[in-house]
Amino acid sequence: MTPDEIEGAVAAGLPQAVEDLKRLVAIPSVAFPGHPEEPVRAAAAATEELLRSTGLPHVRQIPVEGSFPAVYAEAPAPPGAPTVLLYAHYDVQPAGDPALWRTPAFEPTEIDGAIHGRGAADDKSGVISHVAALRAFQGRFPVGIKVIIEGQEEYAGERLETFVEQNPELLRADAIIVADCGNPSVGDPAVTTSLRGMGAFTVEVRTLKESLHSGSFGGAAPDALAALIRMLSALHDDHGDIRVPGLPRGSFLGSGPSEEEFRATAGVLDGVSLVGSGSLADRLWASYAITVTGLDVPTVSGAINAVQAVARARVTVRVPPAGDPKTTVDAVVDFLRQVAPWGVEVHVTDHVLGSGYLADSGGAARAALNRAMERAFGRPPRDVGAGGSIPLVSTLVKQFPAASILLFGAEDDDASIHAPNERVNVEELRRTALAEALFLQEYGSAMV
Repeated sequence: MTPDEIEGAVAAGLPQAVEDLKRLVAIPSVAFPGHPEEPVRAAAAATEELLRSTGLPHVRQIPVEGSFPAVYAEAPAPPGAPTVLLYAHYDVQPAGDPALWRTPAFEPTEIDGAIHGRGAADDKSGVISHVAALRAFQGRFPVGIKVIIEGQEEYAGERLETFVEQNPELLRADAIIVADCGNPSVGDPAVTTSLRGMGAFTVEVRTLKESLHSGSFGGAAPDALAALIRMLSALHDDHGDIRVPGLPRGSFLGSGPSEEEFRATAGVLDGVSLVGSGSLADRLWASYAITVTGLDVPTVSGAINAVQAVARARVTVRVPPAGDPKTTVDAVVDFLRQVAPWGVEVHVTDHVLGSGYLADSGGAARAALNRAMERAFGRPPRDVGAGGSIPLVSTLVKQFPAASILLFGAEDDDASIHAPNERVNVEELRRTALAEALFLQEYGSAMV
């Protein structure tokens, strides 16, 4: 197919792709414990049906131990052509507080050229961009195709990592498209070449056998909550830079957002300063970050006058691509123990680790993607980083070191993923699907 034919086919298929996305978003496929399993399985079935509609000859659900099924599809490569693996996930984050949504989370609503709903961007847009790109070829694919759409990325993605390690031949490919990220802004083409790794743990502080009346014992009895607050606040200096030894600021070789762009995207309140030092690209994509993501303490509404015997916090550490998550977590834990006051007991549990990723921006696959994205978006893509983690990517790198891994998608920075009022821009979805389809044609032609 010519580029003009591909562009016409993607444009003609866009209305159907939008309707398919709406149907998929309407399924509350939250794969977290405590949520119904039936909608997650319904989303798997819907994804299977969508992949069948592309003309892929082999489509099936495959079990993933301890998780929901993945949907797998494949088509053999034409003689001499490479094979491309396409990845996305059909599960979504919980919706959270319904009062914070302007439209119901699982009632997809189109407003001003965008589809609003939980998962519209993360990552059902990835599923649909693959589907829309593949439909353009009407079953006559210029490369071999493999597709893996997982069902529990948001909660337990490490289970697919194990599956990949146990079934390498099923997923082996020359190039891999991970459609679980996006551009800094709508219409601003970018390829994500850097991912931070992560580590997380729960720290518990104990001081007393049980909580005590603050009037009778306050002022002498050691408060576990006060101790924990002191420990957590010691992690950063007054500027917001990390104080833990051995976690230096990194440097990102590329341009990041301006402070004005970042403040607008992040919703930073007027008069509130950003934290840390160095460029925003350095801080967001190439340096360590420590965030307290949860506290187990009495709520304000349930507070009583007591000195607390125990307090817990969940701490997440983002690790630059070259850093080691385990070493980083060990350094943070050691620091917390060192700064713990009053001889309190400190217990650390529930470790989670995930490696980062730094791409090689050369090679035939990246060159083909550059050409495809330049046609789809009107200008060539730039390299950007992502502060978040996709642990599967490091597994793919280890299993398939010769493969080119390409991260791009329709989740622009204003898409509000993991937050209320998530949305995907329809034109961004079209351009992403077009870029993928053009890439498949370009890469096939370049490698034959």
